[in-house]
Amino acid sequence: MMVGVNKDRTREQDDPDRPSGDEQQPRQRLALLLTIAVSLFTLDLITKVVVVQQIQPGERISLIGDFVQLVLVRNPGAAFSMATGMTWLLTLIAAAVVIGVLRIGRTLRSPLWAIGLGGVLGGAFGNLMDRLFRAPGPMQGHVVDFFSVGSFPVFNVADSSIVCGAILLVVLTVFGFEPDGTRYNRNDPAEDTTASATPPPATTRPGPADDPGSETGESPAPDPGEPRRDPEPEAAAGTPATRTGKDTAA
Repeated sequence: MMVGVNKDRTREQDDPDRPSGDEQQPRQRLALLLTIAVSLFTLDLITKVVVVQQIQPGERISLIGDFVQLVLVRNPGAAFSMATGMTWLLTLIAAAVVIGVLRIGRTLRSPLWAIGLGGVLGGAFGNLMDRLFRAPGPMQGHVVDFFSVGSFPVFNVADSSIVCGAILLVVLTVFGFEPDGTRYNRNDPAEDTTASATPPPATTRPGPADDPGSETGESPAPDPGEPRRDPEPEAAAGTPATRTGKDTAA
């Protein structure tokens, strides 16, 4: 015997122990974010170790003439050698960025936001490790920079990751892409203009069928716009108009 199937049943009702696609999506986005962050952090760490071991302070290795070079620089400031002398404050900021990105990543549904936040997280964590464990000491460590491009400040892989991830997040925000996977669309101005130009519907007076007084025998309420009419006087009893023919003949 065939048993009817309720089409309104959802996957959560059919199998409450199995997480739905909506529940799995934030986990997948968090996994993507962490994969990108770990990959960039590993690349940043390896390049710094190689540069410190192979390049002497003040030495320059040309990659593309004099335009792109490798040079070892110990940076006590922020990315691209900015905010020099504020290492302890930058360390706290980097730690706050790492914690904030991890909290946001737990509710992500947009893969593009996961990529952007992964770049920011990987770069921030890479420079944070330098400030915590490199000389001259904890919270005061100098970041290893080695890429020199023209007259641009010397930077590293972590700096590039932070900047590229931040640019992607700004672009997503400008075009209305939200971290939850939705897109914010502004209302079309033409639709608003058309809606405001449409006149309101005209009101109509109720007809006899709609008049409640027609069924109860009561007279309808007078229309304020119509002139008022006084009732005609009734003929008095005994007037010539009401006398019978016999009285008239008499």
